[in-house]
Amino acid sequence: MEVYKGEKKRSFLENHSIAHLFSFPIEAFMEVHEYQRDEWIINEGMRPDFLFYVMEGKAKIYVTHQNGKVSLINFINANDYIGEMELLNDVYYTKGIQASTKTICFAIPFHRYRPQLLDDAKFLRELTKFLSVKATLMAAKYSQSLAFPLENRLADFILQTADEGIYKEKHVTVCDYLGVSYRHLLHVLTQFCDKNYLQKDGRNYQIKQYHSLCELAGVLKNK
Repeated sequence: MEVYKGEKKRSFLENHSIAHLFSFPIEAFMEVHEYQRDEWIINEGMRPDFLFYVMEGKAKIYVTHQNGKVSLINFINANDYIGEMELLNDVYYTKGIQASTKTICFAIPFHRYRPQLLDDAKFLRELTKFLSVKATLMAAKYSQSLAFPLENRLADFILQTADEGIYKEKHVTVCDYLGVSYRHLLHVLTQFCDKNYLQKDGRNYQIKQYHSLCELAGVLKNK
């Protein structure tokens, strides 16, 4: 993880402002953090010291169950918050957040700004909208497992997790997230390769036809 300093930080702040989300000056103690793929933004069970606002990149949310199984439960994209539940709740089991591409976030320190954030009506309105959309998307994800075939859901998953055109997620993680058998997943991946949507490269897959995957994934967005 890199914390921007000096001119690099100043330049990023000048070109990427989130001042419109708050009623008070936020930039005095705000940091800019950059994470590389597979770096942990937040370790599971460890309360974060910051409220993050994602400017660039993508991340994944994981949880470990009582039996030791680790599950992917959701995605984080640009303009999403990380750590909002820890801001709002004194007692909350923090999920693990892992960058799936290079990810750049604004990091707002809780110890400096928690009281102002919780008293800022403008910020809380924006956060309420974000949480509402997040809950709606989570509900839609579960309904999609019954309403749409794997081809559509896998295309959407590949587009969400690919890094610079390379898809490299573990099959067991995908099976668990999408609720499908290992055999069914391999069958659809083979179909995608046969149609030249993907090209297998060792254990990874290179996306060859973004438009075809986008068409399949678009069905979920236009339901």
